[in-house]
Amino acid sequence: MAFPSYLEFSISELKDKVKILMDRLERCDLCGRKCMINRYKSKSFCNSGVDIIISSYGPHFGEESIISGTRGSGTIFFTNCPMKCVYCQNYTISQLQQGYKIDEEQLASIMLELQQRGCHNINLVTPTHFAPQIFKSAIIAIENGLKIPFVYNCGGYENPEVLKIIEGFVDIYMPDAKYGCNENGYRYSGVIDYWDVNKKCLIEMKRQVGDIILDDENVAKRGLLIRHLVLPNDISCTENVLRFIKEKLGENTWISLLSQYHPEYKAHQFPEINRTLNRNEYRKAVEITKKYGFKNVLYQGFLL
Repeated sequence: MAFPSYLEFSISELKDKVKILMDRLERCDLCGRKCMINRYKSKSFCNSGVDIIISSYGPHFGEESIISGTRGSGTIFFTNCPMKCVYCQNYTISQLQQGYKIDEEQLASIMLELQQRGCHNINLVTPTHFAPQIFKSAIIAIENGLKIPFVYNCGGYENPEVLKIIEGFVDIYMPDAKYGCNENGYRYSGVIDYWDVNKKCLIEMKRQVGDIILDDENVAKRGLLIRHLVLPNDISCTENVLRFIKEKLGENTWISLLSQYHPEYKAHQFPEINRTLNRNEYRKAVEITKKYGFKNVLYQGFLL
């Protein structure tokens, strides 16, 4: 198998994939919301048209160790988001549309610059709503020497059909599994079927890339890494999430168990999440990972 996976495909094959993606912008169904807006004529629910909007880019050393490594993850933050999380830590980007327009050539140049700066990968943060434009840019970068893997760093509210189209472009999926129930996904993120959709997406991602494979520097070169942010008062329904992962994806699945929640944006309007996570709440989540026998958990939080 070639590495990255996109090197297995001819440029013609990659362009065929991008053509299918670009056509979907006429009735946009890129995310689980499937708002069906013609983005060539107006903006979709996530306030996105056809222009690529980013807020920043550069080597990032604050991701999980198997993503950032020693030289950093080549992170590109895309503006807007299909979800409306009331506690979003990056709300100025995801909800308030902070950012600037670039075209496909410029995005390709950014990818190549990040590679030249020594980054281990190209980390696409919240890419879902710009997937067609991103991978159109990727082809330009590949033609000009790009040879490091893409990390698809997303909220986990994807369209599985779209994931199937981008298979081959992406070597590392890093989705959220935010909630283990639909009700909380609606209350706190504005989507009525988050858990139903998220489960299908996680299964499809695992099918494509399997479990994490590390390179000689202990940096991920391929595989699925699921992020789960533990929320106060078990709003995240942690046991439901971890039980599903164990039963459907297996105990070797890599999980990043996050504890850094703090109330941001509109969280003050919801008393049950208007505080930080406490040590006991995180410890309970840790105990659940041990109960289910997970072998690859990154505990990102309190010293236990």
